[in-house]
Amino acid sequence: MEKVKVIGGWFSPFVKRVEMALKMKGVEYEYIEVDVVNKSPLLLQHNPIHKKVPVLLHDGKSIVESAVILEYIDEIWEGPNILPKDPYERAMARFWANFIDEKCAPATRKALWSRGEEREKAVEEATQGLKILESEVKGKKFFGGDQIGYVDMVGCFLAYWFPIVDQVVGLHLFTQDKFPSLCKWADELCDNEFIKECLPDKERLVDRVRGYSQAPRSL
Repeated sequence: MEKVKVIGGWFSPFVKRVEMALKMKGVEYEYIEVDVVNKSPLLLQHNPIHKKVPVLLHDGKSIVESAVILEYIDEIWEGPNILPKDPYERAMARFWANFIDEKCAPATRKALWSRGEEREKAVEEATQGLKILESEVKGKKFFGGDQIGYVDMVGCFLAYWFPIVDQVVGLHLFTQDKFPSLCKWADELCDNEFIKECLPDKERLVDRVRGYSQAPRSL
């Protein structure tokens, strides 16, 4: 079997989702860092449509889009389940992952980087999304229960990246008093050994956020 490779960027939570899944399954892989701004020939070759990371290379085939890659990894390799086996629970995991990607991610990004009245509206929208997630994870260790799974990996940016950027830009939206259950979940997730291995260095990430504070679309 051909060695597994991941094409990515060190700061991308989408890339880290894939690395988390591979580490959870115990799959050895080679990581290939590419310039995500000045698209490398390797990236364009393996993801000519979206031209984005991550890309998983396996058996000479390219798999793109992080959520798709997570499901592929779960189906190909044995080990702890990423998605639940029960059809209903699996459907619910996909629902919450989609909610995070389609609702929470754009709202939180806009809240962090917009200004004035636009920021006020974005903060309200982001807060509503976070409140829904707060209710969903309340009383649970992880979104799927006691084990890290699909929704946790998809939501990892809320656990690590978002609080860091939140503090750097001075928004202070993601706090213990506002979202105690989400903050507890974030601490549990980021304290896990295989998750911790995948997280980018905090100081390096802070430097990047500060450097791109006037160009948020590059983050």
